[in-house]
Parts: sequence; C-alpha cells; structure tokens
Amino acid sequence: MTYNIAILGASGYTGAELVRIIATHPSMRIAALSADRKAGMAMRDVFPHLAHLDLPDLVRIEELDFATIDLGFCALPHATSQAVIRDLPRDLKIVDLSADFRLRDAAAYEKWYGKPHAAPELQREAVYGLTEFYRDALKSARLIAGTGCNAATGLYSLLPAIRAGVIGLDDIIIDMKCAVSGAGRSLKENLLHAELSEGYHPYAAGGTHRHLGEFDQEFSLAAGRPVSVQFTPTLMPANRGILSASYVSGDAQAIHDAMRAAYADEPFLHVLPMGQVPSTRHVRGSNFVHLGVVAERAEGRATIYAALDNLTKGSSGQAVQNANLALGEVETAGLMLAPVFP
Repeated sequence: MTYNIAILGASGYTGAELVRIIATHPSMRIAALSADRKAGMAMRDVFPHLAHLDLPDLVRIEELDFATIDLGFCALPHATSQAVIRDLPRDLKIVDLSADFRLRDAAAYEKWYGKPHAAPELQREAVYGLTEFYRDALKSARLIAGTGCNAATGLYSLLPAIRAGVIGLDDIIIDMKCAVSGAGRSLKENLLHAELSEGYHPYAAGGTHRHLGEFDQEFSLAAGRPVSVQFTPTLMPANRGILSASYVSGDAQAIHDAMRAAYADEPFLHVLPMGQVPSTRHVRGSNFVHLGVVAERAEGRATIYAALDNLTKGSSGQAVQNANLALGEVETAGLMLAPVFP
C-alpha cells in the first residue's frame, strides 16, 4: 500500500530532510507540501538539492485538502503547531516535530514555554516519540510528539543506566556540542557566518534550555522519583550533528553492560566496545546513534558519550521511524541508508 503524505512547514531544514528521506521510502508518496512565506514556490527553488524530485509546489496550509492524506508531518515552529493541529481532521494521523506536545503536564509546558497550551486535550492524547522506549504505544497512536534533538541524545545516553539502577541520580551532568542547523533556517545575527565560525559558545546556560523539561519528565519516569540533571549545550560551527558527554557516578562496566542489554536488538542504536568514543562524522545524514562508555580515573566515575545527526535521528528520521510504526509498516523502511562519510 502507498500512503499519501503531507509535510506542513516544508521550507525549513526538517521539512527538507523529511522530503529527502521519504523520496526513497517504499510505501510513502509526498502528496502535499505547505509553507508560509514561500507559498507558491517550487520546492526545487527553495532547496535546489531536491530539484531531481517530482514534488508538488508549496501552498498555504488552508489550501490543502486533507481528505486524501493518510499522514501529516508537522514541521512548524513551536506554538504554531498546536494551533494548526487543533483544526486538522481528528482522524488524520500526525507526527509533530515541534515541542508543542512533548510535555504531558500542562503546568510543565507553561513553565518551559511561557504560555498556556492552546490544545490541552490533544496534549493528553499525544504519544512521546522516543521510538525505542514507546514502540508499543506508537503503533496505535494518532498524534505523535517528536522529541527534541538534544533530548533524544541525552535520553539514549542515560535511560538504560537509570532503569538498571547503575548510576547516581543526583549528580548527572550533560554536556552537548550542537550543530547550527538545530537553530532552524532563519536570518539571525548570531547565526551569520562571521558571528559563528571559528568559535564555540554555550547557550541557554544556567538550567534554562527548554529540553530540560523532557529530561525531567523522562528521567523521573524511569527512576520512579524526581530527577533533575545539569545540562548545558554549546553551539559549534558545524551544519549537522550532536555530540553528548554525560558525566555520571557509577561503575563504567555496569553502565556499558546495561546499555548493551537495552539496545541489543535495536537497529539504529549502536553501542561501541567499552572505552571507545563516537564521532558525529560517523552518523552524518543517517538515522543511527553511536554510543560509548569510558571509565574515568576517579574511582566510581564514568562518561557516557552519544553522537547523532540532529536533523535525521534527532528529528526527521525519527519522525519517519514513528510514522512507519503508526502506519503498520516495517519500522526501518526508508531509513537504513548508511551515514555519509567523509
């Protein structure tokens, strides 16, 4: 069976990545693309690297006919998604890539995003899209909330160890190096080449990054009690990728064993041999995550490393993986392409 797919917000990086992935998917067909400022344009003019594909032109959301659409990917900005999705047909399957439905608690959403949720009934319906940990629920989900790219990296790093009870819960520090595409495709002074290249800088320091809401939610659920981690991302002058180092207390071998056991049958989560560390260059353009554990010289301390592509496994690849489950397709369909190297 071929499924008709709509991508809302197709003029951004995650929208383009969805098109790139779905173009070779065995059972998905792109039937509609929407954009706001670029409505009326051909996709080849917005993203020339997609010029070889036969794609519909970009139109405004209100011009779309959802009667023939089987599933919609919503790659819209935060806060915009909830207003749009609220008015879409209630029988339409949706994978949302924004932050609007990630947090189950309405008060937590308001705390991290600064305003009340506009569609609380949908917020309660949404299934969190961390595929490997919510697989069964995703198979029957109508509305799927894709994770944050930083959140996915940290959760893949730490959830097995937290569930296994092999690390301390009160001294977790997550340090991430994040590529600039995670900030989206817009004209911002701090993202200009001369402002960004040849330097690194932390952002959302002091416990203010919004993905902390996802860490609080998922780590606390896994531990069975509140867990509050220290997390600071650093923007690096690279187009794609996240490299995470999580500093924890615990036996490194026990942590590695827990991770290997948790991910033994996972097609996209690759645990490196003990002592090896991952690199963003080895997952570029792919849906794979590379994870490593290293024992530190201080007894009882370890570092857990993770690398993923923020646009693929951190966003659009994860979205397609979740859509595969929701549509009853093979979970890996369209996603097994090897990383791009060099």
